[in-house]
Amino acid sequence: MTDATKRADGSTEKNSVVLDAKGLRALAHPLRVQLVEVLRSHGPSTATRLAERLGVNSGTASYHLRQLGAAGFVEEDAERGNARERWWRSVHRTTELSDRSLVDQEPEAALAYLQSVAATYTLRTQRTLNEVHTLPEAWRGTFDMSDWSLRLTPAEAVSLRQELRAVVARYRADGPDAVAHAPKGAQRVDLITHILPEPDTYVRPEGRTGHGATTPAP
Repeated sequence: MTDATKRADGSTEKNSVVLDAKGLRALAHPLRVQLVEVLRSHGPSTATRLAERLGVNSGTASYHLRQLGAAGFVEEDAERGNARERWWRSVHRTTELSDRSLVDQEPEAALAYLQSVAATYTLRTQRTLNEVHTLPEAWRGTFDMSDWSLRLTPAEAVSLRQELRAVVARYRADGPDAVAHAPKGAQRVDLITHILPEPDTYVRPEGRTGHGATTPAP
């Protein structure tokens, strides 16, 4: 339940924020999740520019930026701002929702936040799909959408998550300042992973297999 990047040993990055109840409620809106994501990926911006990018009016973007500011996710960029234009920047690089008790205490806010994250992932995927045929030839062969069904124990699922994060950690992270240090030809790549538990809702009678050979669990 996180969109945070973790080190191979499982520890959270220094500039990652772990959500508390206030932060969880503040991010329980899809536009706010998108605003934070854009600022983290592309650097400081104004409400007007963010509104144009996300397809909303500047007043709406300004309102949600102020709410995010009050919750500590964004802040004014005083070095760029002036009397006519207010610039915003992200305070953290990643967000983590890892407190299970918080999820139990704030189920509606937790669900709204996770749905907002999922919606943002869907938008990013759709954007690539819309542009995949116009990508440079070298990049068309990198596009991938795959899924695998595994049968794991909870411990194995956690181990899988940790192994995937360790693999990702070996590669170059992206951010507003990454362009200056990346090798020639490097471009932004979004890697989105999902581990989606699907516990069986039925039990299989002993000795019977295949479709139509199941009975509902009590």
